[in-house]
Amino acid sequence: MPPVIPGFDQHRVPVADGVALHTAVGGSGPPVVLLHGFPQTHLMWRHVAADLAADHTVICPDLRGYGASDKPAETDGTGYAKRTMAADIVALARALGHERFALAGHDRGALVAFRAGLDHPDTVTHLACLDVLPTLDMWDVMRGVTAAVGFHLYLMAQPPGLPEHMINAAPDAFFGHFLDIWSTDRHAIPDEVRAAYLAACRAAVPSIVADFRASAGVDVEHDRTDREAGGTLRMPVSVLQQDWGAALGFDAAALWRAWAPDLRHTTVSCGHFMAEEAPDDVAKALRELFAR
Repeated sequence: MPPVIPGFDQHRVPVADGVALHTAVGGSGPPVVLLHGFPQTHLMWRHVAADLAADHTVICPDLRGYGASDKPAETDGTGYAKRTMAADIVALARALGHERFALAGHDRGALVAFRAGLDHPDTVTHLACLDVLPTLDMWDVMRGVTAAVGFHLYLMAQPPGLPEHMINAAPDAFFGHFLDIWSTDRHAIPDEVRAAYLAACRAAVPSIVADFRASAGVDVEHDRTDREAGGTLRMPVSVLQQDWGAALGFDAAALWRAWAPDLRHTTVSCGHFMAEEAPDDVAKALRELFAR
């Protein structure tokens, strides 16, 4: 059996036709939903979730297409749009009895959280995004040889077939590469957790690629439509981010501020997997956000 978050109950919650999300729930109090990143599962929140559960109801799902959640086949290019995945999360919270909730996401989960904040402003009370840029801005800053750090974005943006074939040829090498190079503390992801991440990814190559492919297509269209309409995030927003701008030549806080008028942007010194490398700092930042 894969590791679990101690003290959390495991649920399987239907959120859309033919789609149920595997979800860990613990604690009591105001609800907060925590969305994982790539190449991980909800287990990445194990330390932060245990901390927040002291005074919050903490909901940690595996996203559609990841972990033990359902992985519907992509049929029309919208099955893994962040709009679709955000609707999953709103439906999940509602099924668990919560019409409004705070929301935090890391990496891919942060893109889902961002879209949820734009599409469901009366539902998401507070929003935290960890170590991403909004999709539209991400593609704008990825240029030149420094963009090689995002090679996987370009690979998985290709039409169906080749990316899946290449990744399936050596899935542990592919997914393990990111667990290695994006971390500054190799002990932050213990062997049993790493093994659980790799096993989950091996079983989800088509849906993971579909998630990334959506971010090179429909997600960009949705972001551009909101930008042209002047759409912004109406709730308090906190962003925790490595200093990507120093390497790629952009002002991350300024990019985020265009979307989030009520923004606190913090540059962190840990690696990408901050909820596992610096969980106390992340939990503290989330509590500060919830108090705004």
